Amino acid sequence: MAKIQFSRGLDEVVIPEVRLTRSRTGDSGTATFIFTNPKILDQGSTEDITGMYLSDEEGEIITREVKAKFVNGKPEALEALYVMKSAQEWDRFMRFMERYAEENDLGLSKAEK
Repeated sequence: MAKIQFSRGLDEVVIPEVRLTRSRTGDSGTATFIFTNPKILDQGSTEDITGMYLSDEEGEIITREVKAKFVNGKPEALEALYVMKSAQEWDRFMRFMERYAEENDLGLSKAEK
């Protein structure tokens, strides 16, 4: 089962917007995840955000690049950045996203130029 966590053991139920970029050579890329009002930021949540963990049957992808967005002093969104530095990392990430998308009924749309 493909899942996303910000604190180990606590699955994030909010589905993110994901933006991908890839170098022309295909040997690097980035994935930006934007979670609007994620569960981890709920008023009652006492869990620390220790990173973003993308877990599936192959293992775990981890990034520590997680930032919170505040509006009027209240947390409203989380933005996480995952940087892929090789074609293998890109392929692994895409396999995770295919599983995650399938389990959450998500689709892919290409950016308009």
